[in-house]
Amino acid sequence: MPIIEDPSADDVLLRTEGRAAFLTLNRPKAINALTRGMVQRIAAALDGWQADPSIESVVITGAGERGLCAGGDIRAVRESVITGRPREAAEFWRDEYRLNLAIARYPKPYVAIMDGIVMGGGVGISAHGSVRIVTERSRVAMPETGIGFIPDVGGTYLLSRAPGELGTHLALTGTAVGAGDAVLCGLADHFVPSAALRDFTFTAALATEDASAALKTFAAPVPDAEFAVHRTWIDECYAADTVEEIVDRLQRHASPAANQAAATILTKSPTALKVTLAAVRRARDLPDLQHVLEQEFLVSCSGLAEPDLAEGIRAQVVDKDRNPHWRPATLAEVPDTVVARYFTPPRVGDDHAYLGRLFS
Repeated sequence: MPIIEDPSADDVLLRTEGRAAFLTLNRPKAINALTRGMVQRIAAALDGWQADPSIESVVITGAGERGLCAGGDIRAVRESVITGRPREAAEFWRDEYRLNLAIARYPKPYVAIMDGIVMGGGVGISAHGSVRIVTERSRVAMPETGIGFIPDVGGTYLLSRAPGELGTHLALTGTAVGAGDAVLCGLADHFVPSAALRDFTFTAALATEDASAALKTFAAPVPDAEFAVHRTWIDECYAADTVEEIVDRLQRHASPAANQAAATILTKSPTALKVTLAAVRRARDLPDLQHVLEQEFLVSCSGLAEPDLAEGIRAQVVDKDRNPHWRPATLAEVPDTVVARYFTPPRVGDDHAYLGRLFS
């Protein structure tokens, strides 16, 4: 049976129309930030629609004018840490990362409308889909280093496979990119002007015809990628082996954009920067998304025991003073042993041995 429910009080609205099923994230005041309940509801809906022969494709959108999804509910993550309940955050990530893999493997077209803000967990529920659509309003980012965290939800998989060192640049700086750069970096596939979304003509077409046919009607040429003119310094500077050397190369480069990238990196958590670089480089050598998500789950749970995550969330979204006090405060103070600890599987009794392996 098609899933059709009264959506009045739901954070995820579900409906079917014609050949398509529609998921709408419905927390517009929070830019549709994902809770664990929302993740579970999406996963259950996808399972039901996968078994329904009348449903040929699934479309995910975000309510409101601001964007598809600003990420996971990081306030709840911080609350779980500061109240001594880190397992709750780990359980949320377990469900979220499993959903990310399910989306990547979904046997029917999964159409993600990446309009407006698409960050963190929003990337996880869109950029692993088979049909990824951006608009002139799209701002796509993995900004985790700014909250003392590491790109997750399969972000290190996507960024490690971007051309050259573009993914490393995005991972360390947390830079938000527009439509052209999202396509260049492999985070999206097609460009549809937002007007086709506002008047519902594109989504209406998805209810009556397959995604490829709808795109022939509504897709437009992808805008120029801004990064195209910066590839030389990005590939040169970010090829360095350490964050310290990357920053040094950026600072010494003749390009003002490179100098600004260095300044941006130095505002992020030093520990998160070093772990992020290691995670992206390791992800390049892992065979598929499932293995990368396993690594991210280990790294994420390890980060719950470190101070920067709670502090970064406090500074960015709780107190909003934008003045995090990182510990340690500089890159030089973060030893390799600390970075290695994030990638070391926990032993029985370890503080972060919350849930074992992600897909075991």
